[in-house]
Amino acid sequence: MDANRVWVDSRLRFRIGLGVEGRVLSELGARGTTALDVGTGRRGLGARVAVTRLGADDVRAFDLHQASVESSRRALADLGDRVRVERADATALPVADDAVDLVVSLHTLHHVVDWPAAVAEYARVLRPGGQLAYAEMTARFVDNPVLRAVSRHPADRFTEDELLAALEGAGFDVPARRHRSRAGGCWLLGVATRR
Repeated sequence: MDANRVWVDSRLRFRIGLGVEGRVLSELGARGTTALDVGTGRRGLGARVAVTRLGADDVRAFDLHQASVESSRRALADLGDRVRVERADATALPVADDAVDLVVSLHTLHHVVDWPAAVAEYARVLRPGGQLAYAEMTARFVDNPVLRAVSRHPADRFTEDELLAALEGAGFDVPARRHRSRAGGCWLLGVATRR
């Protein structure tokens, strides 16, 4: 059994993402009219959060896996032309520099082998003053031997401090008032602003 796949594609995970994470990111001030959802998955969670919670009316949603792209297109059809779903790698987005107001990254980075490159890519595509709305699981959770036995993630995931340092190094400000650490540092939610 691949617990990662069972959880990521579940209705419960979608409801938590939309109802809890989307709400918290909105409360932390995430906003933008032109947005990217990186790692949209099979249900298009980040794109839906961008439109329904964060004020976006023009969203490009990306996923590395074609099956997820196709499933997401179906799941997001009710949002009409506000959302386009495409296949792309988080480390090489087909987007111009300084092009968008908002990047939504919900539990994407811990799946990306070169996650610092994805963070740098987020900074590249955001306009100065643009925001990265993120939700992540850290190494304290992802590298747990029990989880490793039933799911697939790249080795040696980041700690909270490592993620915050990578964001800072890529040109983001993450004030303490816009970052939340939950479950003993396992679950992070925040809004980083590109300098």
